[in-house]
Formats: sequence, structure tokens, C-alpha cells
Amino acid sequence: MSDEKALTSVDQRTVLFYEDELTAVRASDGQIYVSVRHMCDALGLAQRGQVLRIQRNEILAEGYEGGIMMITPGGQQRTGMLRVDLVPLWLSTLDTSRVREEIRDKLKRFQREAAKVLWEAFQNGRLTVDPTFDELLEQGTGAVEAYKMIAAMLKLARNQVLIEARLNAHDEQIVDQRQRLEAIESQLGAGHALTPDQATSISQAVKAVARELSQRTGRNEYGGVYGELYRRYRIPSYRELPAAKYDDAIKWLGDWFQDLTGEEPF
Repeated sequence: MSDEKALTSVDQRTVLFYEDELTAVRASDGQIYVSVRHMCDALGLAQRGQVLRIQRNEILAEGYEGGIMMITPGGQQRTGMLRVDLVPLWLSTLDTSRVREEIRDKLKRFQREAAKVLWEAFQNGRLTVDPTFDELLEQGTGAVEAYKMIAAMLKLARNQVLIEARLNAHDEQIVDQRQRLEAIESQLGAGHALTPDQATSISQAVKAVARELSQRTGRNEYGGVYGELYRRYRIPSYRELPAAKYDDAIKWLGDWFQDLTGEEPF
């Protein structure tokens, strides 16, 4: 131990080790230390004798801190603590055949498990040696089998929900893409001019309607029919008619011609 370290506790935890409570801290050097007094109380050992045992061992003495501040029911106080990785070495110096029979089994448990449990308290947040849920699931009880069956059903249902969500998203994406394509096609169609043959057909249809009107009114109706075409399709010239509107325009002029003559349109 070196007094120059002046270690302080940055995290203190109480760990339930079977029926005993042990106190461990993470000190300012990043190491984990366990209270020697709590270990001795749990094992029915005299603290002073064990501290002397630790200090006489060169390796143990390097990991022993005699004055780390910890919180107790009576307030803060400095406590002798041993670095957790050295706990097995310290406990191995205790001869199980020479301790009282009533603590012999407990000492063996401490020797096997205490250091691991104390270390895990700071790594995994596990503060007890009670079996984990995963360990319980290894048992073949009816409750375990029922839990596994329900868990499998939940997993299956979850996967089904995810699959349906993906399919719905895919369908929506396809619809969206189709709508975009239709909009693009419409825009492209609206921007295409008539071919020369289509322009000629529109002009001839207009003239056919205008001739029939002129015969009935005695006036030149060509300008009027063209004007109706321009207003209907909002164009300045029949050559500006969008290609996408060609069929509609031909039908409209054909219906007008048939209404005038009663004959099949051009």
C-alpha cells in the first residue's frame, strides 16, 4: 500500500453474495476494491488478523488500500480494501480445514465465486449471485416450455408484422412510382407538338365544319371554328395543339360535323 495514492471512491455498490452483503467500490485509479471488513464479517474472521496476513504477503500488500473513503450507515469513513482480483489469492491463504466447520462451505464459495461476482457488479450491473433468466430457461419445467412457446409465437408475429410493413411500403412505392411516371408521361405528351400529318388532319376537320356552317349562315365561318378550337384547348394556333390532345380534338370536331350533317365524320 502507498499513502501517496490517496485513492477515493467514485462508485460504491453493495453486492448480495448469497445471504451476505459485500461492499465494493470503483476507486479513482479505475480499479475495483472490496471491503476487507465486510468479507471478514461474512466469514466470521478477525479483521485485524486478516489485514496483517494481507500486509505480510508482498503481492497482496500491493493491492491493499487502508484508507479508501466509503459511505456507511454512520456516514463516510475510511476503510481498508483489497483489489478485487487479489481476493482469490487472499482467500486461498486460508486453510478450509483449519476454520470452523460452520463456515467451511461458505469459505469455499467465497474462494470460488466472490471475486467474479464483485467484478461483474461493475461490468454488467449484476448485484446478486441469483441465477440469471437465461440460466433459468435451461430448466425443463412446464413454465419454461410455455414461456419458450409464447416467445416463439411472439417472434413469429413480430416477423409477420415486419414482413407486412415491408410489403405495404413496397406497394406504396410502386403506386407512387406509377403516379410519377404517369405525370411525367402527361407532361411529356403535353409538350409534344403535332406531327405534320396530324396538323393537316386538324386543319381539314376545321375546314369541313366551317364549310357546313358557312352554307347555313352565309358567312365565312372558318375564323369562328378555329377560334372555338383555340379557346377549347387554350392554344394560339392549331399547330400548337399538344399531341396528347389530338384524338380528343378530332373527336370533338367530328361530333360537331355529325351534328351539322347527320353524316359520319371525316
